[in-house]
Amino acid sequence: MLIAPDLAATVAAIVDEGSLDGAARRLRITPSAVSQRLRALEGQLGRVLVVRAKPARATEAGAVVVRLARQYALLGHDAGVELGLEGPGRMHVPIAVNSDSLATWFLPALQPVLHAHDIALELHRDDQDHTAELLEAGTVTAAVTSQRDPIAGCVVTDLGSTVYHPVASPAFIERWFPAGSGLDALAAAPVVDYDRTDDLQTQWLEERGVDPTRPPRHFVPASEDYATAVRLGFGWGLLPPMQAQAALDAGRLVRLDGPRITVPLYWQQWNLRSPLLADIREAVVTAARAALEQG
Repeated sequence: MLIAPDLAATVAAIVDEGSLDGAARRLRITPSAVSQRLRALEGQLGRVLVVRAKPARATEAGAVVVRLARQYALLGHDAGVELGLEGPGRMHVPIAVNSDSLATWFLPALQPVLHAHDIALELHRDDQDHTAELLEAGTVTAAVTSQRDPIAGCVVTDLGSTVYHPVASPAFIERWFPAGSGLDALAAAPVVDYDRTDDLQTQWLEERGVDPTRPPRHFVPASEDYATAVRLGFGWGLLPPMQAQAALDAGRLVRLDGPRITVPLYWQQWNLRSPLLADIREAVVTAARAALEQG
């Protein structure tokens, strides 16, 4: 059974825009036509594809159709470019990336791709442990992720590892660790977490033998702001060298005793023969391997 590209694109538009009305504006058809297309495809497949909520979201079956729609669009764009057709149109490329990569090496990696291809990027920021879920759902075409096992229909490339060091400001250390960062001191000293899914500091405390539920916690959900909060003495936190080294060299941060945390990162993308995806992958892998720890 073949799924017509226009019907798949309609499901993707509903999910992207969050409503049938939004999809109608994007596709330049009436809301009634959007509804008819959706009902036709659901009838053809015998499955509900979209949860009619605010915002609308794809069901498990709908996610498969959304992924197919994005693959149709990508292959159509590549074919238009390869055939030299006039005005194949700007390609929408959604990518999932973790905050620390986004704040450091990832954006410069994509700069040459923007010069070589007519694309519109949509970056989805999430924890590296969750970005693969966006790829699996069809929300994005590729992802920087900590998941090594390939998502179905995807290929995986090793990028290297982000290394996180425990750091704090001199004033924070003077107040909370005057006799060193022993177990009792760590149990009382405030911690800065990125958000409630961030378990790096918890992992570090556990490796030191500290109950991670004891310290008070601040939550600062933006990579640069997180680093600023640590530099300002809100609490101690784990930072990669690209965010911490200048402050360490200037004496505005001090490295704490204890283990470092190493987070391997991988690039997962659809397993399609696409010149555009190939160029994005090459740019990302090259930049990551220059910025991240290898081996």
